[in-house]
Amino acid sequence: MDPKELIARRVALELRDRTLVNLGIGLPTLVARYVPPGISVAFQSENGIIGLGAPPPHGMEDPNLTDAGGGFISALPGAASFDSATSFALIRGGHLAMTVLGGLQVDAAGRLANWMVPGKLVPGMGGAMDLVTGARRVIVAMQHVARGEPKIVRELTLPPTAARPVSLVVTEMAVIEPTGRGLLLRERAPGVSVEAIVAATGADLLVPEEVPEMPVAPARPGAEPADPG
Repeated sequence: MDPKELIARRVALELRDRTLVNLGIGLPTLVARYVPPGISVAFQSENGIIGLGAPPPHGMEDPNLTDAGGGFISALPGAASFDSATSFALIRGGHLAMTVLGGLQVDAAGRLANWMVPGKLVPGMGGAMDLVTGARRVIVAMQHVARGEPKIVRELTLPPTAARPVSLVVTEMAVIEPTGRGLLLRERAPGVSVEAIVAATGADLLVPEEVPEMPVAPARPGAEPADPG
């Protein structure tokens, strides 16, 4: 299974019925493809839309429908669009049950860095700081290693997004939960050993005697693989 699909399908199991959930740019948008049966979720993007759907198939993009990063999205029946001021009032007001964000690093305390790489031009922090602070749960969806270096580290070397720790980190190797005692290894991906996860992680992990295999949401018939950044 494609690593990004695996991550998205595991994150989808964190969705709860009748909730409002923000999907960050890039990989998190894939979560909309794998909503479990029987679950009704409204997805929000901070540029001002509630009711966004999964990225459309190639050739079906609408230039008027994009997420906060400019990536193409779809809009479900009944979707609503509004200005950014209203969108951020919603975020800061604590109305989001959950946000799913990409990450560059997560440290041993559960702090996220996901908005700037020194030396690289970026337009600004965007909505990440507000989302980490305002959403009731913060799920980080990211790959475990980048360019041979762990993305889960003892201390951040990139600027933090917010002081608040995230709720859960989902990678293609593991599900890790930041706790007051440290980073707890909750699940391992199919075919991945605990030893491999520990070796690929740049911070100490709390490892239970038994680490269950990671479940994933079912694939939807006709869902196309995607690689949105």
